[in-house]
Amino acid sequence: MNTKPADQEDSSLPGERTHGGQAAPGPGRGSSARILVIDDEPEIWRAVRAGMTSVGFAAEWAATGAEGIDLVARWHPDVIILDLTLPDLDGIEVCRRLRSWSQVPIIVLSVREGDADKVTALELGADDYLTKPFSIAELVARVRVALRHAAQRSGSSDREARFQTGGLVIDFERRQVSVDGREIHVTPIEYDLLKYLAYNAGRVLTHRAILRAVWGPAYENEIHYLRVFFNQLRRKIEPVPGRPRYLLTELGIGYRLRSPD
Repeated sequence: MNTKPADQEDSSLPGERTHGGQAAPGPGRGSSARILVIDDEPEIWRAVRAGMTSVGFAAEWAATGAEGIDLVARWHPDVIILDLTLPDLDGIEVCRRLRSWSQVPIIVLSVREGDADKVTALELGADDYLTKPFSIAELVARVRVALRHAAQRSGSSDREARFQTGGLVIDFERRQVSVDGREIHVTPIEYDLLKYLAYNAGRVLTHRAILRAVWGPAYENEIHYLRVFFNQLRRKIEPVPGRPRYLLTELGIGYRLRSPD
C-alpha cells in the first residue's frame, strides 16, 4: 500500500483529529464530502487523510470502534472507512451497530486472511471493501463511487433511463443491451442480472445478494447459477471473455460491474 505520508506533512494538515466532535477544517468544508476513518493505525490515518484532502474532502479520525460510532452520530460523515481489526469492538460489530440506525456508506478495510469476514461485512450492509495493502488512489475512487450511490439513494427515486460504461450500454426503457453500438440479445434473467449490477455499478455485490435480488431468497445458496450466467454474459458482451472488462469477479466474494467512472 502506498501509505507513506508526504515528508512535508505536519500535524497542522486539514483533517487533524479533534476530540470535540467538530468538523475537521478541510478544504471547502462547507460543500466537501466528509470522510470518517475508523482505524487504530496512525500511519493509515495520515495517508488516507492526505489522499482525501488532496481531492477536496474533509477527513476525521477515530481510533476505536466506540469513538467511531460516536463520531458518526455527531459529525455525520458522508462515507465511513472502517478497519475490521480495532482495539475495542470488532469491525463487524461496528458495522452491525451502525446499520441498525444509519445508511451512511461503509468501505471496509481488512488484512485478515480469507473472505468470510468481508462477506459478513458486506451482508451486514457494508458497501465495499479493500484488502491491505491498498492504493490510496483506488480508495479515493471507491469513495467517489460510494458518494455517487448515496446521492442516488437520497435523490429522486427515478432511475436514469440509460447506463453506460465504456462501450457497454443498457437502455432500461427499451430493455436493450448493446456493446460498441451492436445490439446484444440477452435472456430475461441475463437482463435482470445486468440491470441489478448496473444499478450498483462499481459496488462489490456478494453472491447471496445477487441471487436474492435476481432469483429470490430461496435461491441465495445456488452459487453455481452465477457461474453459468456470468460465463454466458461474458461470452456475449466481453471483447475477451477470459479477461473481462465489464463483469469483474471478486474472488470468493461476488461480482462487480465496472463503474462509469
